[in-house]
Amino acid sequence: MAESWDGSYDPGSQSDDSYHFERLHVEPIYDAFVCPLTKQVMRDPVTLENGHTFEREAIEKWFKECRESGRKLVCPLTQKELKSADLNPSMALRNTIEEWTARNEAVQLDMARRFLNPSSPESDVLHSLKYIQYMCHKSRSNKHVVRNADLIPMVVEMLKSTSRRVRCKALETLRIVVEGDADNKEILAEGDTVRTIVKFLSHEQSIEREEAVSLLLELSKSEALCEKIGSINGAILILVGMTSSKSENLLTVEKADQTLENLEKCENNVRQMAENGRLQPLLNQILEGPPETKLSMASYLGELVLNNDVKVLVARTVGSSLINIMRSGDVQSREAALKALNQMSSYEASAKVLIEAGILPPLVKDLFAVGPNQLPMRLKEVSATILANVVNSGNDFDLIPVGPDHQTLVSEDIVHNLLHLISNTGPAIECKLLQVLVGLTSSPSTVLNVVSAIKSSGAIISLVQFVEAPQRDLRVASIKLLQNVSPHMGQELADALRGTVGQLGSLIKVVAENIGITEEQAAAVGLLAELPERDLGLTRQMLDESAFALIISRVVKIKQGEIRGSRFMTPFLEGLVRVLARVTFVLAEEPDAIKLSREHNLTALFIELLQSNGLDNVQMFSAMALENLAQESKNLTRLPELPPPPFCASIFPCFGKQPVITGLCRLHRGTCSLKETFCLLEGQAVEKLVALLDHTNEKVVEAALAAISTVLDDGVDIEQGVAVLCEAEGVRPILDILVEKRTENLRRRAVWAVERLLRTDDIAYEVSGDPNMSTALVDAFQHADYRTRQIAERALKHVDKIPNFSGVFPNMG
Repeated sequence: MAESWDGSYDPGSQSDDSYHFERLHVEPIYDAFVCPLTKQVMRDPVTLENGHTFEREAIEKWFKECRESGRKLVCPLTQKELKSADLNPSMALRNTIEEWTARNEAVQLDMARRFLNPSSPESDVLHSLKYIQYMCHKSRSNKHVVRNADLIPMVVEMLKSTSRRVRCKALETLRIVVEGDADNKEILAEGDTVRTIVKFLSHEQSIEREEAVSLLLELSKSEALCEKIGSINGAILILVGMTSSKSENLLTVEKADQTLENLEKCENNVRQMAENGRLQPLLNQILEGPPETKLSMASYLGELVLNNDVKVLVARTVGSSLINIMRSGDVQSREAALKALNQMSSYEASAKVLIEAGILPPLVKDLFAVGPNQLPMRLKEVSATILANVVNSGNDFDLIPVGPDHQTLVSEDIVHNLLHLISNTGPAIECKLLQVLVGLTSSPSTVLNVVSAIKSSGAIISLVQFVEAPQRDLRVASIKLLQNVSPHMGQELADALRGTVGQLGSLIKVVAENIGITEEQAAAVGLLAELPERDLGLTRQMLDESAFALIISRVVKIKQGEIRGSRFMTPFLEGLVRVLARVTFVLAEEPDAIKLSREHNLTALFIELLQSNGLDNVQMFSAMALENLAQESKNLTRLPELPPPPFCASIFPCFGKQPVITGLCRLHRGTCSLKETFCLLEGQAVEKLVALLDHTNEKVVEAALAAISTVLDDGVDIEQGVAVLCEAEGVRPILDILVEKRTENLRRRAVWAVERLLRTDDIAYEVSGDPNMSTALVDAFQHADYRTRQIAERALKHVDKIPNFSGVFPNMG
């Protein structure tokens, strides 16, 4: 036997394995056993009429060739014609051959057993494995022989060999041994064998991975082994990864895919596949599985963390089915469906898919239902969460019916029901329902409907109370809602905050928190910013609570870089500046406002904020505040106290000459300063305002022009105001604004300023030669509002009346 195995056979060659092993014999081979045609030991010997014996398949092929060629039937050995083609089975010879073969195979199998150990040479181990493969290929019954000879554990042991060739051959042998044999698969499932096979999936050598996948594919055909394979940590993850790998060969990818399909027979495996990104099996179970499986899979879907793209796929695939379960299932089924839908609703695109699938009516019904069929409160919370997610996806909710009478989410009775629930449930649901209203009030097409319903229900007082809620999420939702409705019911909100103890202070406290910049702070300051700026009572209350000093501190810290950026930095700073600006609207009525402005040098701060490039609202509200401060300058300027003329001045006029007082403001004719009287002639305020006149945002331009116009206003020296604008090179930009006519408000302000400028003869002369200016003034005279037409008429008169002399106005060409 050993000599036979030590022959010239190369295990790596392409020679026929069957032929090789047929020629390995322990007992001598008899000539009678060998077919004269095939030269191989016969399996089914048959005898001709002349007594010669052949392999049945070989002699039948011989006869067929004779007939096809038109030759007579002759014996292959004697070449003599045969009278009959009858074949007589040689049962005695067949039995003898089988007994001889069995003895040889038994001895060879025993040799294979002895060579299957780690100390054997690689070539002997490979021969042994190939012999086992040959035996299993030769006869299905031989797989039982291999099993009974305890060869399967020995082949498994070869998986630990240091030889890659041995490991690969062992994997291949195991696949052949277990193919179509449940008993052999059962033996292979014992111990850690399957775990060892799975480890080969992550080997660097692709041939080992391919053999391991082929073996796992065969094992996965057994339902019992499906659970075993799935229970091994990482098995399904690696297989899923292989199916999407671009580096694997196509056959390996296909086998990995087929293995996973087989593993789907076990529910736990389906869950693992879903967890590792292969969701389709789980979705199929939800669509087509029995009720218990649908429930189980829907529950698991609700626990998964899905990326956004997957949420859209899931919504499109099973969204409708889950919504149907919501409508008609029992409480347990509805809970599973709701949790899964909650996952999908958290992404805008998938939420829109759910809206199209009809999720809104059953959601609203579940929220408002009372009686024996109503959902438990914990599930109403899930329904409220889904509704909040869906509403914040940005659809036209005024067009989507949600009730039997074609009501929409913004119908008055639906909003009233939402407000009622908000006042009569726990904090978790209240928070989600407030978020629903936040979503509805974030859209220009639906905010007015909600505002109308809030007004008609008288709910503003109860909504304001949530500002003091201890739960942060609840506070944030309520503040954002109030911020959204404040442009449409600012006075009602101001009255509610002013008339209720604590709410205004709570908002200020939120803004004051020194924890960076949060969404809650941005929303709180945004709400305060939207309140009517001329509400004197509210401003006084904010002064009493030191709100403005706090806000100034926050603005200064942001400008100095002590508070670093976050995604809420811009709305927070814009809100702070707008709230701070409101103190400038009550300067005439509130001495404390003037005191605050002086103490903190607000004029200088707003001048600095004019240079907040990229923050249009900061620049706009700073310019508006400067306009208000400048308007008050003429009331705060201290005019010089001149001594009364001496008595003799009435007799001798030469004694009545007034003394010259230096250091007075050229604009206000008194003692001025930036800090004390808010005069814009200091701090380069005019130059910085002029720089904003070519801003792309018309509202910024309008605010800047309004502030600049204060140097031309009644109560100041207009001639000196024009001179100030000339020095700041601000005349031409004002004229350009009139010519461009970007908005009606800008034209109205520009006409007013130009008329004041044209009172200076030099400017009037220059403008008279500019046809564009004449056209712009004529257009305003013909088409503007009544007051602007009057001012335009005066401006045209200034132009028509100028004398014809050389102008001295610089740089007007």
